Amino acid sequence: MSTWLIYSIGFLAQLLFSSRLLIQWIQSEKVKKVVTPILFWQLSLLASFLLFIYGWFRDDFAIMLGQVLTYFIYIRNLQLQGSWQKLHKFFRVFLFLFPLTLVIYSYNNNQFDIQRVLQNEQIPVWLIILGSVAQIIFTLRFIYQWLYSEKQKESTLPLGFWLLSITGSIMILIYAILRKDPVLFTGHIFGILVYSRNILLIHKSKKQNES
Repeated sequence: MSTWLIYSIGFLAQLLFSSRLLIQWIQSEKVKKVVTPILFWQLSLLASFLLFIYGWFRDDFAIMLGQVLTYFIYIRNLQLQGSWQKLHKFFRVFLFLFPLTLVIYSYNNNQFDIQRVLQNEQIPVWLIILGSVAQIIFTLRFIYQWLYSEKQKESTLPLGFWLLSITGSIMILIYAILRKDPVLFTGHIFGILVYSRNILLIHKSKKQNES
């Protein structure tokens, strides 16, 4: 596949990720507190789908790892908000089977392509480790958010989510600079601004409740 088409997939994914943050940010500013719109999770799932494909074409294990870890959490949040059941059954089945289908497709001569991406000569081992650790920290925000939401019985974005977001995003930004990846760089520059603003909104809301 041509380079420009691969980058187009990546930039489209990041555009959707940025759009979800922009929508969440605007709605939160309106009510002066952090809110979690349904469209946030719908765009997250679609963007994750595309970014996983981008990572696969780029032989980038760190990108694929991050998306695999959050993919089903997005689906679970859609279930908690009651919008997952409204999707056509075909799309629900397709989205569930997509990761498994790609693994089967990637199987070649009894060896998974995971060996190919881990031994990518264009990415030093230390850089793969840095990117993977950054993605794990960035992904922990959704594991934390998922457990918190399950406890609250509703989909919500707590303070811990935004703190993990900004920490992981800064690390991924460093990885993107070293990897010379414009897709990751563009997406996380905007994300850091939104994460910071949501942290401020939460602190302001707490102060108002205490006063």
